[in-house]
Amino acid sequence: MAVLLISIASVAGVAVITGSWEYIRQLNKTEHAIQLEQQFEAVDMDLLREIEAEAAKTRIEPVDAKVDSVWKAIPGYNGQEIDVEETYKRNVKRKAGEPITYVYRQIPAKVTLDQLGEHPIYRGNPNKPMVSLMINVAWGNEFIEPMLDILDEEKIKTTFFLDGSWLAKNQELAAEILKRGHEVENHAYSHPNMSQLSRSRAELEIGKTQDLLKEKLGVTNQWFAPPSGDFNQQTVSIAHSRGLKTVLWTLDTVDWKKPSPESVVRKISSKVEPGFLILMHPTSSSSKALKGMIQGIRAKGLHIGTVSETLSPERISPYGS
Repeated sequence: MAVLLISIASVAGVAVITGSWEYIRQLNKTEHAIQLEQQFEAVDMDLLREIEAEAAKTRIEPVDAKVDSVWKAIPGYNGQEIDVEETYKRNVKRKAGEPITYVYRQIPAKVTLDQLGEHPIYRGNPNKPMVSLMINVAWGNEFIEPMLDILDEEKIKTTFFLDGSWLAKNQELAAEILKRGHEVENHAYSHPNMSQLSRSRAELEIGKTQDLLKEKLGVTNQWFAPPSGDFNQQTVSIAHSRGLKTVLWTLDTVDWKKPSPESVVRKISSKVEPGFLILMHPTSSSSKALKGMIQGIRAKGLHIGTVSETLSPERISPYGS
């Protein structure tokens, strides 16, 4: 082919040489350039190349959900990349010397929590800088509103797991938790040891509270937290059959033993890590420790969200994507 081009060039002259260079230029075009040429009369290739280089340098690959030998089901965490075409469109008219404003998008993980099957969950993905406070409620009414007030002051939403028999007697207080923007979920009906129940009784414990959440609060239940952390595979399977994932905890305040609030704050602040689910109850210890716990968690650069948010593959990004 090279000999043929030279031969033609010697007869037809510069026109063929120019055409050959245009052919080579077309081959070197990126997919982004071709897409943008369909929308713009001319493409600023210097700008496009700078954006593409930054995109290649900053791309973060997604992490798939997996079943771990210790932690069981661990959710995935989406990756992130620069949206080259949208970034170009946003910056093509910027003034000389102005920095490029990048547009980011998430790269979905290929394997999600839903694909892992019937496994308990003890933690979120360790790459996600978020934790959740799991507040199990079967008693302690006098501490609930003070805790809600602190959560409001700190602009935090988290997850309350409600015992069904408590919900049946305390609908107004449960509705207040929901009104404040928190997630409310399933903590069985009568606080039993789930592993010791027959299948029919276990189904009743989970199903009755699931129905109450819908009937009394209009909540579609997603998560099941077995009382005292006691469960077996039958428990997980029953919850799964009802569309619920069984969730436990990574770090325990052990507030039912009435530790000093200061010791609770020290424990949580020193041990918390990304993806942790922190177990607590409406007790005097946790109520008095709550603000300090929040400060200690934030001091480690961690966000606090609901269980659904913490176990979601959605990124927490400094770019807001």
